[in-house]
This record gives sequence, structure tokens and C-alpha cells, in this order.
Amino acid sequence: MQLHFSPSMKSITISSSNGFIDLMKIKVAARHFSYRTLFHTILILAFLLPFVFILTAVVTLEGVNKCSSFDCLGRRLGPRFLGRVDDSGRLVRDFYKILNQVNTEETPHGLKLPDSFSQLVSEMKNSHYDARTFAFMLKAMMEKFERDIRESKFTELMNKHFAASSIPKGIYCLSLRLTDEYSSNAHARKQLPPPELLPVLSDNSYHHFILSTDNILAASVVVASTVQSSLKPEKIVFHVITDKKTYAGMHSWFALNPVFPAIVEVKGVHQFDWLTRENVPVLEAVENQNGIRNYYHGNHIAGANFSDTTPRTFASKLQARSPKYISLLNHLRIYIPELFPNLDKVVFLDDDVVIQRDLSPLWEIDLGGKVNGAVETCKGEDEWVMSKHFRNYFNFSHPLIAKNLDADECAWAYGMNIFDLSTWRKTNIRETYHSWLRENLKSNMTMWKLGTLPPALIAFKGHVFPIDPSWHMLGLGYQNNTNIESVKKAAVIHYNGQSKPWLQIGFEHLRPFWTKYVNYSNDFIRNCHILES
Repeated sequence: MQLHFSPSMKSITISSSNGFIDLMKIKVAARHFSYRTLFHTILILAFLLPFVFILTAVVTLEGVNKCSSFDCLGRRLGPRFLGRVDDSGRLVRDFYKILNQVNTEETPHGLKLPDSFSQLVSEMKNSHYDARTFAFMLKAMMEKFERDIRESKFTELMNKHFAASSIPKGIYCLSLRLTDEYSSNAHARKQLPPPELLPVLSDNSYHHFILSTDNILAASVVVASTVQSSLKPEKIVFHVITDKKTYAGMHSWFALNPVFPAIVEVKGVHQFDWLTRENVPVLEAVENQNGIRNYYHGNHIAGANFSDTTPRTFASKLQARSPKYISLLNHLRIYIPELFPNLDKVVFLDDDVVIQRDLSPLWEIDLGGKVNGAVETCKGEDEWVMSKHFRNYFNFSHPLIAKNLDADECAWAYGMNIFDLSTWRKTNIRETYHSWLRENLKSNMTMWKLGTLPPALIAFKGHVFPIDPSWHMLGLGYQNNTNIESVKKAAVIHYNGQSKPWLQIGFEHLRPFWTKYVNYSNDFIRNCHILES
């Protein structure tokens, strides 16, 4: 620090030792100035200035930007007193400007990207990146991570689709062992129901349930849960329909594991005289047309553009390509009035439901002249499951769809339906179903993609009576954030979606509602290693 006296002694300049910065300039009035005053002034300044420099250094090193206490007053005022201000705000603005510029430009080709953030920091230190290079590096890394995440998500969805479409080893084993039992054990082949109970199969004073499935384990859960939840199990009659290859095993299960006092009938589709090729020509075309079979059994990735679709859209497309949608068992519900000509009212159940409450009151519901009592799926707390309108199922860019349907019309659920068969037989529902299937086949399936519900939405249009949503809760196979309290209160819970409770991909916290009705002490289940875990 140096002092400079002007020749006239009217001013004193205090400067740093290198002479570049003038720290203070004192003007002295000649007639009011004394050497004693000058001495005291210099002494005070010499005492204060070192503290000012120390405070400035502390602020610089610690990066203190804000301070509200009295102790920090010097830290805030010191730099300002010496003309020094915090540049962090300006640096942020400059870097933000660079980021905006880089965001509008293409990432340079051949840019070698680090594999981790620590590697990026190391390369910045060694290569002395400027801000622009760092911004490009950051952008390229983010783009790469986004691509990797998307690819991983699509791979996960594809693997989940394969898992959902496959038959678990334990369930396949169960079917084989029961089929073998049918051929070697007379008890497994006994008539269902016994001859003396055959008249009950067409007695409308009983509560008739219809179940169409080729999954023996799932069928056992549906029947067991219905009977155990019923207040009048002696009034229950189950009509279980299966395909030819599963018939022997299904018959064996219910012959060896009766659900007394309920009555169970097992029939194969080959045993219905009405189900001839002449009566179901459209379904034969659906099952046998090469284009349709390739769509459901072919390469599900071919032609897919992952960059132009979202994982959620891709998941919906995969689900729409489930092979079950071309199975006769899945379409069988549209023929119930012809398959059971003596019945007036039935409840149809999917094989992925669990009954938790007595369903007898369903027969007391007045459908008001409608055919189908069903839960509407366009309103509810669960936006993912209960927000379905016609637009979710149909391609409204197709002229026939746009002309005949309303995109905002509320959809309804298959899986637990009350069917008034007497009223149904007076309608043309089946013919409408067939005609729209034909139109969709002619249009190369451009009108809809998802299974049996879309043509049913059209065929039953004007014939649906909405029932209380508490009767049928959906979505337990879609997502893992289903409300448990709502599950407990529902009469019927439906594991619609890919994550079935008998699959490894089923949701662990929702599976116990299903497994509680599996008889794990049964020898066939134990021998096939179908374990509760």
C-alpha cells in the first residue's frame, strides 16, 4: 500500500502496492487541514484496510452470495465497497443462452460420449472443454440415455407380451396329468352331473353361470370362489365350456373335485350340435385366414417404428395381437342363446375373475327390456381402466365407423354380464355381430384391432343396461396401483390385462385375492409344483 501527496498538498491518494488500483482519494482543504489530522486519518485507514481485504478474500473463496445476519454484514458490504460483485447470475444466464443455441443445432457426428457422469467430469478436466462443447456433450448423452430407456421399455413390453401369451409349465402339467387320469381312472370319467340331476341343467329356478375357458386352474378358481361366496350354493349351476384338447382334463378336475352342493356341467365345443361350420362361417374365416393368423401369430416387431410411437400405444397394440382373440372360445359368448335354448337368464363369467360376494341378487335386477346387464367403463376413479369410450376401440378415420358410431359413447365391460336370453332371441344381435366381423375382415382389420369387445359394442348397441360398478371391478391385470380397499369391496374382481394372477408377471399384492381359492393340497397341483409362492 502506498500514499501519494499532491504537490499542492490538497489531496492524498492511497493505492495498492502494484499501483494499478486507486483505493481511496482524500481531498484536503488547505485552510482546514493540519498534519495532525492527516496522521490520524492515515493511522485509521492503515488499521481498517487489511480487514477489508480479508473479508473480500473470504467472500471470494467461499462463494457467499446471500447473508442475512449482522455477522455477515461485512461480507456483503466488503466486496461492494471495493467494487466487486457476484458473477454467478451472469454465468447462469450465459450458460442458459449456450444451451438454447445447442438445442436448436444438430449434435456433431462421431462425438465420443463418456459412459458416466464421473467420466464426463474427468474428460472436462483433462480436455479443457469450453461451455459449448460441454453443452453438446451433455445433449448427446441425454439423447443416448433417452434412446436406451425407450428401447429397454419396448423390450420389456415385448417380453411381457410373450409371457402373457404363453402357458406356464405348471398349468400345462396339470392339463396333461388330468387328461391322463381321464383315460385311466373311471372316477375321472363319471358323468357330470349325475343322471338324476340332468333336469336341473335347464331349470330356470336355479342360478346358471356360464364359463368358457381352456385353463383348468383358472376355471377351478372361478367355480370355487362363486360357490364359497354364495349364500345359496345349492341353487348354483355351472356350465363350463372348453375346447376339444382340454375337455378330458377339465372333466377330470370337476369329476374328482366336486363343489357340492353346486352342480357343474363340463362340455366341449365339439359336443354342441349347433356349432357347425354353416352356423359360424365368419369365425372359421377368422381362425383360418392366413392374413389374420399372421397378424396374431407372426412377427410382432416387423414394421414397428419405435421412434413414432409411445410405449403405452405399443403395449395396446401388443395386447390387441393376443392369439386368444381368434379363438372360438373367446367368441362363444355371442352364441349363448342358441347353445342353451332352454335357459332364460344367465350370468357369463370370464376365467380371470374372482367372486367375492353372493351374486344371487343379479337375477333380481330388472334389465328394463335390455339384453345385457354390464358395468360401464367410461367413468370411475381409475382413469387408466375406467375411461373407455368407443374412440378407444374403433378407428374413426374409417368411413363406416365414422358414419355409424359415436366416438364419445360409453363402453362397457365383458367378463361379468347378466344376459336376458329370452329378450336376446328376439333381436338380431348375432347377425349384427357377424356382419361387422365380415366388414372388418374386408377392410383388412382396419376398423378395429382388439378382439371380441369391439364387435360386441356394436352388436349390443341399444341393448345394454348399466349396473352398479361395485358388481364388477376391472383392471387388476393392468396396473399395480389398484386401490386395495376397492378390491376388497367389489363383488367380482377382474384380472383383465396381461398380468394374470397365475403368471409370474402377475402383481404380487393382488395375487392373494386369487390364490386363496386355489386348492394347494390337491395332489395334481402339488405334483405339478403349482406353489402358493
